[in-house]
Amino acid sequence: MFSLKQPKSTFKSYLLPQADDNIASEPRIKKLEPVLLPGEIVVNEVNFVRKCIATDTSQYDLWGKLVCTNFKISFITDDLMPLQKFHYKNLLLGEHDVPLTCIEQIVTVNDTKRKQKVLGPNQKLKFNPTELIIYCKDFRIVRFRFDEAGPESAKKVCLAIAHYSQPTDLQLLFAFEYVGEIYHNPAKKVNGIDPGGGGGGIGSASGQQTPLFETYSDWDREIKRTGASEWRVCSVNEGYMISTCLPEYFVVPSSLADQDLKLYSYSFIGRRMPLWSWNHPNGSALVRMANIKDVLQQRRIDQRICNAITRSHPLRSDVYKSDLDKCLPNIQEIQAAHIKLKQLCVNEPFDETEEKWLSSLENTRWLEAFLKHSAELVYMMECKHVSVVLQEEEGRDLSCLAASLIQVMLDPYFRTIVGFQSLIQKEWVMAGYQFLDRCNHLKRSDKESPLFLMFLDCVWQLLEQYPAAFEFSEVYLTILYDSARISLFGTFLFNCPHQRVKESTEFAISKNIQLGDEKGLRFPCVWDWSLQFTSRDRLLFHNPLYIGKSTPSVHNGALRTFKRSKKNYSSTLRGVPPALKNGIIGEQEFLPRRNSLILKLKPDFFQAAEGQSHSMEQYFRDWFAKPVDLHGVILPHLSGTQIKLWKLCYFRWVPEAQINHGGSITAFHRVSLLADEVDMLNRSLRQYKSNSSLQGHCSELDQSRMYFRANGLNDTSGAPDFLSSSFPFSPVGNLCRRSILGTPLSKFLSGAKIWLSTETLANED
Repeated sequence: MFSLKQPKSTFKSYLLPQADDNIASEPRIKKLEPVLLPGEIVVNEVNFVRKCIATDTSQYDLWGKLVCTNFKISFITDDLMPLQKFHYKNLLLGEHDVPLTCIEQIVTVNDTKRKQKVLGPNQKLKFNPTELIIYCKDFRIVRFRFDEAGPESAKKVCLAIAHYSQPTDLQLLFAFEYVGEIYHNPAKKVNGIDPGGGGGGIGSASGQQTPLFETYSDWDREIKRTGASEWRVCSVNEGYMISTCLPEYFVVPSSLADQDLKLYSYSFIGRRMPLWSWNHPNGSALVRMANIKDVLQQRRIDQRICNAITRSHPLRSDVYKSDLDKCLPNIQEIQAAHIKLKQLCVNEPFDETEEKWLSSLENTRWLEAFLKHSAELVYMMECKHVSVVLQEEEGRDLSCLAASLIQVMLDPYFRTIVGFQSLIQKEWVMAGYQFLDRCNHLKRSDKESPLFLMFLDCVWQLLEQYPAAFEFSEVYLTILYDSARISLFGTFLFNCPHQRVKESTEFAISKNIQLGDEKGLRFPCVWDWSLQFTSRDRLLFHNPLYIGKSTPSVHNGALRTFKRSKKNYSSTLRGVPPALKNGIIGEQEFLPRRNSLILKLKPDFFQAAEGQSHSMEQYFRDWFAKPVDLHGVILPHLSGTQIKLWKLCYFRWVPEAQINHGGSITAFHRVSLLADEVDMLNRSLRQYKSNSSLQGHCSELDQSRMYFRANGLNDTSGAPDFLSSSFPFSPVGNLCRRSILGTPLSKFLSGAKIWLSTETLANED
């Protein structure tokens, strides 16, 4: 009989079964790809690159891909960063990213041929690089090795970085591509942020938006806030019809007619008419003015302007003019001081004697002149009740810094987060500070000068001396400085508002973007902090020591406000030695030492009248002898022991300078925990009373305001293990001077643009 069963197959296959085409297999090696923003494109990349991490060994080096885009250089790796316990994440930049506008100089090296070259735009490279060193404007030094990478690919990525980091035209900066992409594809907005917003962005207690001073109403509100009743908003420059380096709206004395302003404008350099900055409660005004170029009309016009300012004062007080060009260092001298500061912070070995290092720091003459002169002008407005006119050749460099410092010292509003941001908008962005040239975004080194950094450093000195008077922290100031090096924010991209309108309109036409009624493209605003940081990380911007004008408290089930008066402050300082009151040096220490920088400053107008000088010295002595009013005037301490180095900003990338579990962050951490415990007590008390009318008033206490939070009342836990003097930044992977053998960094820091053949490595033939 025949069997119905199928015969058993005797064929045996020795091939592996094929995977189903419909099933996507997991790749064994993860593909490394950069995270790109709208409008960002990869222009070149190279694999098998080694990023140097430690200064004396290669065992911690990372392997990955080096990518150059039209916005940044990005090193992408799957390896975990060794030796690093914390990373403060920027939503726009990766852990190993460097914005192209933050690059100072690019050096390629070939070890075998003993050659090196500083790369400029559109230059050729005749050797295959084995090493790439990036010098950054924020004092970082980043080093890559190409030992295992393809030589041609390494050369191409180096040339791409050199080309895209040194653009020749403003419209080649990344912000234009980003905004152009957003206008064509609104759905691509990063974090849902609209370009050009002015939000406070960090959750300030008041919930206020930062005024941009682009409209008539912003200036009008500032007039009303300061009580400047004899001043008015002028729209004579609407459409930039008078001057291209002034804002469309600004404030002038009410007694000056528009027709007179148009006539007088021809006599000023850049047609920059006098600009009102601020009004003191006693009626004194702070005004900025460019020089009058018409010699024949100079006296008449100057008298007319001064008379108008005098009539705007309720007491008809005189006008005091300060010629900043004669009183303060010029922009070239400031740049030279900045180079000396770089040498100290990056190039000088740390085994030098402390006395020599501190002496070198003092000789940089970095800050004292501006702090001293601003304090003297505060005296004129506060004590003498006179209006002050800051006169400068063009009125858009030194006057930005001086006017801002004076207002920070006099007005507590500008020591809040929103107030400080509005101050920068008013006195820097809208007043025509040349961010494009001074920050050297287009690598025109002859115009570079770090005035904005100097201003932030001066504010940090005041913050360090009066920590309870400022709502923001030094982390906020440091990140604000970093943001000026990111070519995305229109805030720090242009020389004046008119340049933004002109350049962006031309770009819009070339890209077929319909602007409608808008005056140019709207770029992202730096004050939209949610574009860069999460709400959790933005809490580090807040100063836990800050004492606001009033503190909410709960008493017998009712929300009350406790106002601190001078008497309250005085009682807290009883028993403190006179030399330490307010954290201020004693009267005998206030006078400059024999070799102090204060004695080396240029002569100013205060030396003209001996009686006035005596009166000013007496004012300072009296002020320093009294307890400080945190919501009144604050004055800087000018002793060499009181002017400090801003270590978080200048030393954060130097591994040798890092102090584990040390630095000011340890106090910041502890005070944050105490402040959070106070908030917890308020919440507990509110819940205990359970008063429905109180619930609405105390809603702001439902969420912690502190980055560091207490685990409970009487929290005794120690500081986190990741805290260091560089927190929230990490110097890991950023190399100091002695970690780069054979690299003449000192010549670069001294402003040299070429590498001499007398150095260890020879130049390219």
